[in-house]
Amino acid sequence: MLPRYMQLPYRPCVGIMLLNRSGLVCMGQRLPECSKVAPPDCWQMPQGSIAPAEPACEAGLRVLAEDMDVIRVQVLAEAPGWFTYELPAPLIGIALKGQYCGQKQKWLAVRFLGDDEEIILSPRNGAAGWRWVPAADVPQLAPRLKRELYHDVVATFAPLLPVHSRSTPTQPRETTTSQPAAALPWFVSRIG
Repeated sequence: MLPRYMQLPYRPCVGIMLLNRSGLVCMGQRLPECSKVAPPDCWQMPQGSIAPAEPACEAGLRVLAEDMDVIRVQVLAEAPGWFTYELPAPLIGIALKGQYCGQKQKWLAVRFLGDDEEIILSPRNGAAGWRWVPAADVPQLAPRLKRELYHDVVATFAPLLPVHSRSTPTQPRETTTSQPAAALPWFVSRIG
């Protein structure tokens, strides 16, 4: 019989690389009570669950509106496949309400068309604050379990980033613990 964590599904989720007009990426700081999953000094890009039959793009726009009060946006691109990460064994049964072994995420690149003052974090979203960072800094600021995935997301959307913001490789890594991310084509579908 398989161990319990191998029987659990991945949580379907949408991730949003929210870019400002300068090409900087929005990241939120985790609340201290999220320390079981990530240290409080970790930051992550906006993300949220996808409801059954909900298109990823609609889910992403919903997450931005619900969690950050962000509605003035332009969807630039959707990654052509799913990115996955697995929870470390000690977090199985604790993180993600104990119902999932990790997450499979559909990623969107979205341009923020509003002003910074319009961003208001919802108390329920698990973030203590937010800031704009260069895309090259995104993987290092992320929780350890998401760093490889974030590296691949930044590389996937590199063609949409200004040159000064992309000092990371322009292609996802060949090897990764998340085989679906490595299997993605090295391009994105542009929307609009």
